Amino acid sequence: MPYMIETFDKAGSLNLRKANRAEHLVYLDQIKDRLLACGAKLNDDGSDAGGGLYVVDVDTRAEAEALIQADPFHKVGLFERVEIKRWRKAYLDGRSYL
Repeated sequence: MPYMIETFDKAGSLNLRKANRAEHLVYLDQIKDRLLACGAKLNDDGSDAGGGLYVVDVDTRAEAEALIQADPFHKVGLFERVEIKRWRKAYLDGRSYL
């Protein structure tokens, strides 16, 4: 059952994001079997917009919460808030799941 996790960085925290990015990427590689999609939110000009989006394939909200809480970005207090919603996989990689 997929869940969508959207994160919102605290204002003025770009340096904290940059300082912890390498550890964050290692973590993402460790959980890649549960990631349907993941990436940073960007402004139209390609600059950092201060947050990210994860679409994770887990069975429960508790598992989605545990995944984001284990993220190094979460551990260092980067996020102002995190929103978790169930997600219906209708299309993925050009394939219909309806």
